[in-house]
Amino acid sequence: MDDSKPIFMQIAELIENDIISGVLAEEAQVPSTNEFAAFYRINPATAAKGINRLVEDGLLYKKRGIGMFVTRGAPQRLREKRREKFQQQFIAPLTAEASKLGIGIEELVSMIKTGSAG
Repeated sequence: MDDSKPIFMQIAELIENDIISGVLAEEAQVPSTNEFAAFYRINPATAAKGINRLVEDGLLYKKRGIGMFVTRGAPQRLREKRREKFQQQFIAPLTAEASKLGIGIEELVSMIKTGSAG
């Protein structure tokens, strides 16, 4: 956990990352709020707030008396949501700046390929 954003949002992102990466498959049970609280040494209400955020987004659902589970289709919905966010946060500003500098698409793609070769 870090101080850059609220802990409940970090918990939600951890679960989202596990869903996208396949660690938590569709219909898989998610750790309980008490498990998150104990592991990260946080208040159970904080962990619950992060989990409930994902319930509101339709990514998790509750089985009464059992726990929270990953909704069918959640990985695909998360990928779509994150692709849109990626487009808005990174691609749009990148292409706008490239245009200002007179960098064409082919040159931009070449720069990206060169930069990612590491």
